[in-house]
Amino acid sequence: MSDHTTSRRDRLRAQTSAEIKAIAMKLMTDGGPDAITLRAIAREMGMTAGAIYSYFATRDDLITTLIGDVYTSAVDAAEAARDAVPPTDPGARILAWALAMRGWALANPEGFRLIYGDPVPGYRPPGDGPGKHAEVRACNGLVGLVAAAWPTAPARQSTDHAYDWADFDPDFVAHVRADFPDLPPAAVAMTLRVWGRMHGLMALEIYGHIRPLVHNPSAVYRDEMRDLIASLGARTD
Repeated sequence: MSDHTTSRRDRLRAQTSAEIKAIAMKLMTDGGPDAITLRAIAREMGMTAGAIYSYFATRDDLITTLIGDVYTSAVDAAEAARDAVPPTDPGARILAWALAMRGWALANPEGFRLIYGDPVPGYRPPGDGPGKHAEVRACNGLVGLVAAAWPTAPARQSTDHAYDWADFDPDFVAHVRADFPDLPPAAVAMTLRVWGRMHGLMALEIYGHIRPLVHNPSAVYRDEMRDLIASLGARTD
């Protein structure tokens, strides 16, 4: 078999895989996570069920691939925005990450729901894979943003709890301490609070709760992020 024939077959397979994934996301948009089944996708594409199984052996294999693609694209966008800002400006880097994540979520609402919202019934994620890798990148990115602002943050915070490493999941702690060995447990707790504030308004917007109440949700989100950054003792200008 010639290299030309092989490359053409590979291109056709890649195109079909991309179409399968696009239809899966459409089914989720129209009918929720339960609507994603290989048989439903096969019907949409005019394929036999047996043919589609040659691309994805199980529905969980397809979901795993979708999550990996979606999560990776989200983190790529956030990292690119952050890295366009000098490391000497931690507040602006936090804002850039947050605005990039919101922009990605608005452009990919079904993707946001897949990785941060609606669980897929019966789906059991593998212990490793592209989705897990992207999750670790997102986690490390957020921890890194907080770590850069941490020298000024503690003096601006009021907390009722003296955090210890035992307060957190051991695997989570291992990831954080491997990359940020000097960061204290209180900074990890701060990272979770930052994540909550970044994604809280974003989730309300994606699920349709904010827009009926305000004409310019982007202004509300930006103000929340500026307030968040100020609470860390950082600046955005």
